[in-house]
Amino acid sequence: MAPSTPAGSTESTTQVWNPRLALLVAATFFMEFLDGTVLTTAIPSISGDFGVPAADVNITMTAYLLTVAVGIPISGWLAERFGARRVFCLAIAVFTAASLACSLSQDLTMLTLSRIAQGTGGAMMVPVGTLVVLRGTPKSELLRATAFLVWPGLLAPVLAPLVGGALTTYLSWRWIFLINLPLGAAAFLAALRLVPYSPGERSRRLDWPGLFLTTVGVGALVVGLELASAHPDTLWAGISAASGAAALAFAVLWMRRARNPLFDLDVFSARTFRAMAMGGFVYRLTISSVPFLLPLMFQAGFGWSPIQAGIMVAAVFIGNIGIKPATTPLIRRFGFKAMLVFASLASAATFAGCALLTPETPQALTFALLVCSGAFRSIGFSAYASVQYADIAPGQLTSANTVSATLVQLGTGTGIAVGALLIRLFNGWTAFPSDAAGPFRGAFLAMAALMLAATLDSLLLPRDAGAEVSRRGQERGEERHQPRPAEGRGPRP
Repeated sequence: MAPSTPAGSTESTTQVWNPRLALLVAATFFMEFLDGTVLTTAIPSISGDFGVPAADVNITMTAYLLTVAVGIPISGWLAERFGARRVFCLAIAVFTAASLACSLSQDLTMLTLSRIAQGTGGAMMVPVGTLVVLRGTPKSELLRATAFLVWPGLLAPVLAPLVGGALTTYLSWRWIFLINLPLGAAAFLAALRLVPYSPGERSRRLDWPGLFLTTVGVGALVVGLELASAHPDTLWAGISAASGAAALAFAVLWMRRARNPLFDLDVFSARTFRAMAMGGFVYRLTISSVPFLLPLMFQAGFGWSPIQAGIMVAAVFIGNIGIKPATTPLIRRFGFKAMLVFASLASAATFAGCALLTPETPQALTFALLVCSGAFRSIGFSAYASVQYADIAPGQLTSANTVSATLVQLGTGTGIAVGALLIRLFNGWTAFPSDAAGPFRGAFLAMAALMLAATLDSLLLPRDAGAEVSRRGQERGEERHQPRPAEGRGPRP
């Protein structure tokens, strides 16, 4: 029997692929992802304008990322309670208005508070926007839909330093936020036209204990990861991360017994969803460390200028874009399992290649290696983003989407924190004596080894995992059932 549609998900019972809606949601994602790290290059300028130490400005980035992380868990309930269209439009409006407030800030306190408001809007935009697209997309078109939704997460971390640096250098750091105003206004108007209306379920109750435990757990984990990456020596990083993990464990125990849990944890019974939560988490963790490790290795290890390092890292962006038209055909041809195994193994190989780079390596060879790294990264991200929903029932879609968005946020933060810890761990390692890039070589080799855990998880997937989404089995079945004309025979007299 087909699963029933959940209350509050009454947008439309007919699923029709709408590329304009997917493009709109992807554009809002890009704004949210970009603003997460775009301030990195503007920190010295903000520090000078406000007359505060540069290290203090980091609070604006931490506040934004923390707000996004702790706000995601409640977004699914808000979409069910008030309707996805209403919440998504409100998220765009809050994000845009907060961007204006950021640009007008006169001191660090006002900027930090504005960034918290901006993060509140971003926390609703990402999961609710994804939910809007998924509800209107049949599984046979899920690959095409996720191809739109994946690119912001691939491009934003690579483009953020370039965009932030250019705007700060030639205009002002305030333009980092001002450019969101016309984009946000256009997105709001487009959302009113493209997002289907849903009244929501007014009687839907909120699981307060589950929300509290999940919010505290995610928040403590993010704080611990931020402390670990910025101040590896502090004991508070471990305490915060351990407290967060304990709170999340209690949240799971509570939601397993609650009558109306915040999340339906039965989504983990689907092997394809667990692939995202297990191997996919490791994959995102390792991949997310690359935009952090590469610029540092090129500058601190090779002695390159920031511009030279930024141009070289842009090769990852070229690989992301260059392979994008081929990701869907590749998955349809070979299936999810084969492509996930290939993407993880190939990515591990590029990590090992990065560990072997030296200042004397021909720059064309370095550039080609990073282009390949970006291409493999794009294939893996697209495959995980699509296969995770292959076996999710319509009634579980909101929970699966919210859990996925939370894990993505944690995976990205964990990658940066682990990268920073590995650099410190390999600092002065005897395997790389008198080599300024030695700690980075060790970090890349460790990430390559860690990536093999994602490969192992993918190898354990069923051969036909996600066949309904990839349509690989269907297409082969259709080919088998096509009548074959008799060869070399004419009509009998």
